[in-house]
Amino acid sequence: MKKHISRFLRDEEGATAIEYGIIAGLMAIILVAVFTGDNGVQDTLDAIFLKVRNAATGVTG
Repeated sequence: MKKHISRFLRDEEGATAIEYGIIAGLMAIILVAVFTGDNGVQDTLDAIFLKVRNAATGVTG
């Protein structure tokens, strides 16, 4: 019995999956906060894409 408990405590297979799940969840929360917040990320991306579109179509200004 002691051998089985010792093996169970050393087993780390499931821990990796849980850690990846936690990391993915935190990344999702951060991305939602970045793209929906009032920090101007969306405005900056819109400006970049507008410049790219204008450069591709030859629009100046």
